[in-house]
Amino acid sequence: MLVHEAMTRDVHIANPDETIREVAKLMADEDIGFLLPVGENDRLVGMITDRDILVRGVARGKNADDQIRDVMTADVKYCFEDEAIDQVVMNMGDQKIRRLPVVDRNKRLVGVISLADAARSFDPEVAGIALSGVAEPGGLHSQSARPDVL
Repeated sequence: MLVHEAMTRDVHIANPDETIREVAKLMADEDIGFLLPVGENDRLVGMITDRDILVRGVARGKNADDQIRDVMTADVKYCFEDEAIDQVVMNMGDQKIRRLPVVDRNKRLVGVISLADAARSFDPEVAGIALSGVAEPGGLHSQSARPDVL
């Protein structure tokens, strides 16, 4: 099975010039609690999470009118829509990532794949193995492991 067969296609994209308030409101209105891709000029330039807003925004004294480019994660991990889902899911577990942007071969955002998507569409056992890797402390979004956070 390929990633495009299991991914979520209806993805909202934030602009890096939007304010923290605008993005937080969008996340609240659309029930987006974890991951929102940030795009500029038809390219994926970052990711913003509710945790980014709190830890890099509120904890650092950022104003709600500051731009999300100041608090987003710029190091974007992604996968391609035509990759085998089993390899992508296992990589997600190794990288401790629950959700991953999906791009086409022109690197245009086409969706998001989550471990839940993989469990529903592909193989719950493989998704469970990956989730156990994600559940271990540390990883890309571990705020304590990143010196640039506070």
